[in-house]
Amino acid sequence: MSVAEEIIALFERRGADAYFGERVSVSEHCLQAAHFASQQGAAPALVVAALLHDIGHLLEEVPADLADWPQDARHEQIGGAWLARRFRPEIAEPVRLHVPAKRYLCATNPHYVANLSPASVHTLKLQGGPMGSHELAAFETERYFRQAVQVRQWDDAGKVEGLKTAGLSDYAAMIDGLSNR
Repeated sequence: MSVAEEIIALFERRGADAYFGERVSVSEHCLQAAHFASQQGAAPALVVAALLHDIGHLLEEVPADLADWPQDARHEQIGGAWLARRFRPEIAEPVRLHVPAKRYLCATNPHYVANLSPASVHTLKLQGGPMGSHELAAFETERYFRQAVQVRQWDDAGKVEGLKTAGLSDYAAMIDGLSNR
């Protein structure tokens, strides 16, 4: 089974689930993030990172209702580790860092928090809230922190009900072309 086939199977199994308090499914959300990355002319590795940024949600069982989450699901770490076995760091690392990127943006951009969806505000609390000064400095030393911030911005944008995007199979060649297999 190719990496693309493995990913498509994950999305087919769980991607139609509602995206935790948003008006789109997990698949729609991820495809929209990739769509916005492509529209901005992102490199293929970043398009794939945007597409797969929430793959950790497809790998682990979590309650469908955010109100039932007693703690952060740590989907970025689960997904980043899973992707690191299949892709180079240019894909896995922005995924691993996309939640810290949200916390970073909350601490560095006064307008950012005001534009978060209610679901993102809720998960922000579970994820530790805006970064403190020592966390900001440490985050900025991460090799892929800028790419993670980009993925985060496409993640935030990818919550548009009814937006038409390419399908998952349209990314299969790109996924397999960038995989380690």
